[in-house]
Amino acid sequence: MTESIMPTQFSEAEGVEDWRVVGDGARAYFATTSFAEGARFVQALATRPALEAHPPDVDLRPRGVSVRLITYTDDLYGISQLDVDAARAISGVARQLGLASDPSRIHSQLVVPGALDIAAIMPFWQAALGYEPRRDNPAEDLVDPSDRGVPFWFEQMEEPRGDGGGAIHFAVWLPHEEAEARVAAALAAGGRIVRDGFAPSWWTLADPAGNEIDIATITGRD
Repeated sequence: MTESIMPTQFSEAEGVEDWRVVGDGARAYFATTSFAEGARFVQALATRPALEAHPPDVDLRPRGVSVRLITYTDDLYGISQLDVDAARAISGVARQLGLASDPSRIHSQLVVPGALDIAAIMPFWQAALGYEPRRDNPAEDLVDPSDRGVPFWFEQMEEPRGDGGGAIHFAVWLPHEEAEARVAAALAAGGRIVRDGFAPSWWTLADPAGNEIDIATITGRD
């Protein structure tokens, strides 16, 4: 069985300065000057023996390459020593190619449906999205089997909304050093704070129409 490590253990390891742990693993963003330069980086990663047994998720775009590392087993969806080793290898390839990381471009998303009975609504979302239960937590999480779509986490509500229904909101995970500026920007753009009692783990904000989003970090979640 692969054992997990805490986000702080990952962040304090040597050679992972390019990386930040967010809600769905460790991520890094490497800026490129062209699609071809990014493709060369991805090709170089594909030839590294160290990544064959634990390959990363890679998103190649003309201006940069996003890389995600996560250990996903029947009992773990998180960070392990495998991710530390892979992060070091990937950053080493980036340095060889002269690519710089930009942690400010790191983020991930999560959709959070809420209900008094989450077991009653999960089958609907699974069918509509074509998702599957996350193996380590099938009672609360649905994930895209192709690893492309935004994951869904189902939140147990203690009481219904005023109209008697459920709720759904969005979450964006950020590096801890980016979160407060993002909150300030959203407030300046017309938002308001709904809940901040758990900050800096997360702030819940709402737009003028009442739609909510969590600005989340891994701070305080060990």
